[in-house]
Amino acid sequence: MGIAKRIVAGDLRAAARLIRDIDDMVPEAREALKDLYPFTGKAYVVGITGAPGVGKSTLVDQMITHLRKAGKTVGVLAVDPTSPFSGGAILGDRVRMQRHSMDEGVFIRSMATRGAFGGLTQSTRSAIDVLDAMGKDYILVETVGVGQDEIDIVQSADTTLIVLVPGMGDDIQALKAGILEVGDVFIVNKADREGVDRTVNDLRLMIEMDEKRYKNGWKPPILLVQAVFDKGVKETIDEIEKHAAHIKASSETRSKARYEKVRNGLAEMIKDRIVHEVFSDLIESGEFETSLQLVLDKKIDPYTACDTIISKRLRQGSK
Repeated sequence: MGIAKRIVAGDLRAAARLIRDIDDMVPEAREALKDLYPFTGKAYVVGITGAPGVGKSTLVDQMITHLRKAGKTVGVLAVDPTSPFSGGAILGDRVRMQRHSMDEGVFIRSMATRGAFGGLTQSTRSAIDVLDAMGKDYILVETVGVGQDEIDIVQSADTTLIVLVPGMGDDIQALKAGILEVGDVFIVNKADREGVDRTVNDLRLMIEMDEKRYKNGWKPPILLVQAVFDKGVKETIDEIEKHAAHIKASSETRSKARYEKVRNGLAEMIKDRIVHEVFSDLIESGEFETSLQLVLDKKIDPYTACDTIISKRLRQGSK
């Protein structure tokens, strides 16, 4: 319980070390996470997502300032693209938030996507648990911004912010259904740009067309923000708090939200563990390399190779 006790007591170095070990898949990290889990469930997790260039990092930076002024402690996980050279995170987001680095009430960490299509890895989900057990009031998770496929964040966040800007090519990025399905609050950043009225009107229309989704009584607000000038950021915090109050007000909504969060988290953890264990075993046994060579020699096609490997594994697992 050594490192777990230190993290629960608020030790920044212990938390940083454990998150590093999680990212590096150090086996001992899993045992520490087991010890920490009973202390989780108190932090409020806010996901911030949207296409690249919409100003997510600037918004997060300003949100930290407002939350700290309100006396809240903040953890930030900035999910960055994976470096093609080192495999680690490119620390662009953390550099932008450097002014908060000396504040003991703020913990900022960059996480690598490691090729995760949905924008979130198991490492990031585990890092959320670490910051939660550490006692952070708010955990802000800024995802990499890969477009409409990036909806994994909703499985870990209590409130999900979708950040857009006017005039980025499509009539409106929100027409991409994946984004609409996960948004609790819509932020139109850089609202001084031309075309903001059209963006807001299109967003409002899309929300009105999907009214059946809002049977729980929460209708996503649309906020005009200029994060670089700190305009609309306080209103963003206010809407997050309203959404939190809405969830807490209904025991049914609260229970359903917790059920979905825990269910999705466990499902993703099992999938991640299965893939890791099976693929590692395939590499160590030489089975993958053998199949690969057969495909390269055109003695077998990759589909048959895949089906053969999976069928064999499933038969082994059923014994």
